[in-house]
Amino acid sequence: MIQRMSTLFVRTLREDPADAEVPSHNLLVRAGYVRRIAPGIFSWLPLGYQVFRNVEAIVREEMNQAGFQEVHFPALLPREAYETTGRWTEYGDNLFRLKDRKGNDYLLGPTHEEMFTQMVKGEFSSYRDLPLWIYQIQTKYRDEARPRAGILRGREFVMKDSYSFDVDDAGLEFSYNRHRDAYVSTFKRMKVDYVIVSAMAGAMGGSRSEEFLANSPFGEDTYVRCDCGFAANVEALHIPLASFDPGINLDTELPASHAEQTPETPTIDSLVNLSNARADLARGDHLWFASDTLKNILLIATNADGSEEPLAIGLPGDREIDTRRLEAALYPRVARPFEEADFAAHPALIKGYIGPRALGKKSTSGIEFLTDPRVVRGTRWITGNNVKGQHVYDLVFGRDFESDGVIDVAEVFNGDPCASCGGTINLARGIEIGHIFQLGRKYAEALGLKVLDERGELVTVTMGSYGIGVSRAVAVIAEQHHDDKGLVWPREIAPADIYLVAAGKSEDAAIKAEELAQIWDQMGLRVILDDRVGVSPGVKFNDSELVGVPTIVVIGKGLERGVIEVKDRASGERVDIAVDDAIAAVHRICTN
Repeated sequence: MIQRMSTLFVRTLREDPADAEVPSHNLLVRAGYVRRIAPGIFSWLPLGYQVFRNVEAIVREEMNQAGFQEVHFPALLPREAYETTGRWTEYGDNLFRLKDRKGNDYLLGPTHEEMFTQMVKGEFSSYRDLPLWIYQIQTKYRDEARPRAGILRGREFVMKDSYSFDVDDAGLEFSYNRHRDAYVSTFKRMKVDYVIVSAMAGAMGGSRSEEFLANSPFGEDTYVRCDCGFAANVEALHIPLASFDPGINLDTELPASHAEQTPETPTIDSLVNLSNARADLARGDHLWFASDTLKNILLIATNADGSEEPLAIGLPGDREIDTRRLEAALYPRVARPFEEADFAAHPALIKGYIGPRALGKKSTSGIEFLTDPRVVRGTRWITGNNVKGQHVYDLVFGRDFESDGVIDVAEVFNGDPCASCGGTINLARGIEIGHIFQLGRKYAEALGLKVLDERGELVTVTMGSYGIGVSRAVAVIAEQHHDDKGLVWPREIAPADIYLVAAGKSEDAAIKAEELAQIWDQMGLRVILDDRVGVSPGVKFNDSELVGVPTIVVIGKGLERGVIEVKDRASGERVDIAVDDAIAAVHRICTN
């Protein structure tokens, strides 16, 4: 069916929307694909919904091709199953909770592990029924604290989530790799430039986890990569401890610690400058650097049961805590900075001059003290002496202080050591478009999903979970396929194959455009016909490029010479084609 701009429900915009933060948000609004309803909630207009359905079709076709079976659950779900697994509480404020008229608790599903598990439990009971791979494409709801970037980070979104059910871990590994391969095929068809990185399981639970990240300078996810092929989300990155071991004798090769007056040193830089300016504080082997200082960050950690306890983290002075790495490392606990009331409750801690001697191990200080992986046996530090205006020098880990353990939450720098080969890593940014998990038996155990094995014994089923952001993929493709004039959709994603512009003032151009549109439509090509009357050719040309259809055909002044103009939207290449040859030539362009 031909889509005519004269009747199509679309309004393109010349100006950028005021709230647009990323190119995809800007262009999808300007081209008339989506409209904002509320923070993090968007409606789809006809062209946008066609693109969405094209993405959805690719996902569905690839899942079906891989042998996965489609089911469908409601979005409105009862509390009980999520209470059983603990996620009614664990999801915290991200969960949309509501009550029915009888006072029963419900939620809008953020994800459906519990529902899939219960479905299989109700239908299957033998190892002969497994492996099983089932999926759905469904709307999800998460009450994001800060929805942003249009449909990239919304509170309502569409996701494909699939689940595997196996008798043992070997079966889970096979199922996991089968899904992984299906994702590779899916994103290849979408023409997405992506990388697969190691990731944290987070609220999903389980062991092995990988993310598919679309490369984008506007991505919220930071990942690292190395020439050896290693790649990981920074939240899942673990610094190799051996990289920092100085390998020295604590008793004979290091000077004794000593406290010094260090007035007017409110920052790490001022402390380092003072230390290098005073000859009596010279290190000997090299100048003091910010990385030689140890700062101790005080937090209050809230446990899953709501109880609170203090937590101290010691890390080099040239680094800050990465909040997302901290969230991942502490999960399900959450942390907030010490406040004045907290310092008042711990008067032995001198704000601004807190050092390991005041912290030590939890067994003696009452405060859990965790240190960065760079704080290893034999490293020497400048740090607070727990006396106002005073620091201690040459404080050695393993000789002068200990900690309760290691926590790897410091920000990551370009050039940090690779966890795989020991080389150096580089930072990049990406947008999560897929996430796969080896869930193991967490949900099956909680909900009692067991089957009889070959020996007739009941065994707990092991599960995998695999998600693709369907609506998010539309924005991701727009992020990677646009230029300064508008969207540049891959053909399989685009709302049409041809954007046909009737640009001439004479009736001949309009008649010929209608004729060609009808023929191409009958040949199976998808056509948008810009047949608007009273709209200037310039506006039509601008809209043809903004909308992003891969082939633009212009019937204008060239018709007098017997030619039409065909433009490739991606390359910008324009060619004149004889009218008599246009039907076959354009069909060939659109189908090759």
